[in-house]
This record gives sequence, C-alpha cells and structure tokens, in this order.
Amino acid sequence: MARTGSATRPRRAKANARAGSLGGRPSRAQAEKLGERILDAATSLFLSHGYGATSIEEVARRAGVSKRTFYHRFDDKPALFGAVVHRIVERLRPPAGAPFVEGADLAALLEHLAQLILNAALSPQALALHRLIVGESARFPKLAAVVNANGAAEEAVELIAKLLERESRAGKIALDDPSFAARQFLYMIVAIPQRRAMGLGTPMGAGELRDWPRQVAGLFLEGCRWRPRAATRKSAR
Repeated sequence: MARTGSATRPRRAKANARAGSLGGRPSRAQAEKLGERILDAATSLFLSHGYGATSIEEVARRAGVSKRTFYHRFDDKPALFGAVVHRIVERLRPPAGAPFVEGADLAALLEHLAQLILNAALSPQALALHRLIVGESARFPKLAAVVNANGAAEEAVELIAKLLERESRAGKIALDDPSFAARQFLYMIVAIPQRRAMGLGTPMGAGELRDWPRQVAGLFLEGCRWRPRAATRKSAR
C-alpha cells in the first residue's frame, strides 16, 4: 500500500499542474507570474501605443489570458495603469540597502542624490512614461494624478528637505522653507536634461551628464548661502 500511495503522488502533482493550466486554481507562484505577464504586456502597450489606444482586450490577448482572468487581478484600465507606473518607479529605485554617502558633507550628499535622480529620470522607461503623460494628460486628466500618487518625486522632496532643514538648523545654510528649496533642487536636476533627452534641444553628452549633478548641487548651495539685505534686516528684528 505504501508503494501505491507514493507512486500516485507524482501523478497527482501532474494532474494538479494540468488543472491549473486548464483554468483550475493556480498556485501562488503561477498567479504571480501571470500578474507579471499582464503587467509586461500592459507596459509595452501603454508606452508604445499610448493610454487611449491601449485596450484591456489587447492587453489580455498579448498576455495570453482571458478577460475574466484580467478582471480577477485588476478592476479597470486606470487600476492597471497605476500598477504599471508603480512597478516602473519601484524598478528605478536604488536597491534596498544601497550604501549612502556616510559622513559626507551636504555638497557631497546632494551631488550623490542628484546623480541617482538623474539616472532614474533619463532611463528609457521614465522618458517613455513622461512622453505618455505629456501627450495624453489633456484627454485623460487623471493620468498625471496616477503618476504623482505612484511616483517618487514627493519622497525625494521629503528626503532632500530633511537634509536641508538639518543643515539650516546647524547654521550652515540660510533657508526659510526647506520643502520649497528641495522642490526647486529636484527641478534643477531633472528639467533641462529630461527636456533635451525628449528632443527639445540637443541631448546632453556624456561629459555634460557627468558634470551636471556637481554643477547643480554647487549652484543650489550658493543660492542657499546668500540672503538679500532686506531679508537679513527683517530676520534680525
């Protein structure tokens, strides 16, 4: 009897695998792979064809799943787009536990952050996503909100603002609003290189991109160290 039972286990495993492939309940690993396949198909279609021209039917067909399977995982097209944006952003983040610049001064910290942010902003998927938002946000106003909700810009602003506030309290820089300054620093890093990479001007060369984080950090800190005389007199009162 023991032999018979052990012999049937492989057959049961094969039967279960066949059931999953024929529409039975998939395993957790199969479900995760299926979700990734749908997201792969959706990412390719959204970034190449645009949001408006991408249908759920086409995503399901490209992923090789039924619409029923699709709706079991995503409520609608906006939810799918949000999941695509979230995955793009997560893949652009530095690896967990990546070493930061321990003990570095503010200039080195800001230069390091600027380099990470610039690399992410100029990645092919980030540029394609930006083109999509610029091209279709007028027809689909909620797209920008989805990107904002799933993006890393606010997280970067918060991190930079904390660094600036710490240095301001130590008297090393002069700032009244660290959050405002952090947002301007983020725009200084991204705006011109991204516009030029999208064809609005000549794309930056390797040398320009190499020097950009240092130049932006240096210019930003020079501005933080300077106060107009009127503002200085007002704060002294």
